[in-house]
Amino acid sequence: MVSRPDQSPAVAEPTAPVPARWTAFIGLASLGLFTAFYGPIQVLLAQQAEALAPDSKELALGLVSGLGAAASVVANPLFGAISDRTTWRAGRRLPWTVLGALGGVASLAILAGAPNIVVMILGWCAAQFTLNAMQAALFAAVPDQVPLRQRGMVGGWLGVGQTLGIVVGSLLAAEAGGIAAGYLVCAGFLVVTTVPYVLLRKDTVIAPAERPRLSVKDFWISPRLFPDFGWAWLTRFLLNLSNAIAIVYLLYFLQDVVRYPEPDSGVFILTAVYAVTLLSTVVTSGIWSDRMSRRRVFVCWSGIVMSLAALLLAFWPTWTGAIVAAAILGLGFGVYLSVDFALMTEVLPAASDRGKDLGVINIANSLPQVLAPVLAAPIVTYLGGYPVLYVLSALVGVAGSVLVYRIRSVA
Repeated sequence: MVSRPDQSPAVAEPTAPVPARWTAFIGLASLGLFTAFYGPIQVLLAQQAEALAPDSKELALGLVSGLGAAASVVANPLFGAISDRTTWRAGRRLPWTVLGALGGVASLAILAGAPNIVVMILGWCAAQFTLNAMQAALFAAVPDQVPLRQRGMVGGWLGVGQTLGIVVGSLLAAEAGGIAAGYLVCAGFLVVTTVPYVLLRKDTVIAPAERPRLSVKDFWISPRLFPDFGWAWLTRFLLNLSNAIAIVYLLYFLQDVVRYPEPDSGVFILTAVYAVTLLSTVVTSGIWSDRMSRRRVFVCWSGIVMSLAALLLAFWPTWTGAIVAAAILGLGFGVYLSVDFALMTEVLPAASDRGKDLGVINIANSLPQVLAPVLAAPIVTYLGGYPVLYVLSALVGVAGSVLVYRIRSVA
């Protein structure tokens, strides 16, 4: 990251260790955020698509998921840039954390009452837009507050929040007693988990004179001028695309291929297995990476392990095979979550644009959600079905794993 000796404390590289309470509360807010994301993604959107369009559920789900992800592609860098330039006395990240959470609650309420696919699309696009505003502000607080030697550890706890969010979101969605109730319970949980972090009131404040200018062209970060940023973006894109291809039709895979009698419960069981193995690696690998001062080797091997899980789904399409694949995927993704986040914070081009640049990085998370349904639908329907889909997922993951070594400035 480029740093100037005359930088204000708001954008200077942090050196003081963050206290355990701050790490715990940002992890808790991350839990609420990803519960609000994954309750719909894992269960509710698929159920709602089937209820509203039973004869074309795959197309409806792909349309809703793809358009929602497109909204997130815009929202994350946009609100990252806005928070970089926010000069409010309350801080530059916390206000957007609060506003994003409240917008997410309102959007989930719209989804709870959606009478047709059009309203469902509007509700999910609004949810993606507002929840990504919260995510942009929340994650930009890490390079604002956390020194390099702690970022693997903090990234690990954010990964814990994300992982438990998948489990809690799936559980709340499945056990709430209906689609509408599932959305509302996820919304309430988001509020409860965000409040402690907000009440800490730990944020950076910039003066109006320090606010950087912004134009549309600033959202393009040249791979020629910043090659490590470019390679980091590409590797994250490929690994997330691999993961998105693998999970986009998981519910339907269990229902139509594995013939699991209760596919909703099956998704939750697989998610729980995945979460247990992920939690066994996510924090420890981040701490290990901090101590070794190495990132690339962890990211590379985690991607290869995740690709192995996809191959198991391709060639062992049984309930036992799905359980084993979920366990292996969790082991790999746990390492990836913590270490890749730390790596990304070390290749940001400018300290004054941390939020925007992390938002651009997060496009590599969101864009695969747009592309995965586009790729998956014709493959599942016309081009070989689920075995071809999961082989493609594995190949994309291996490509991302290998290309991480093109990053030169990070060990």
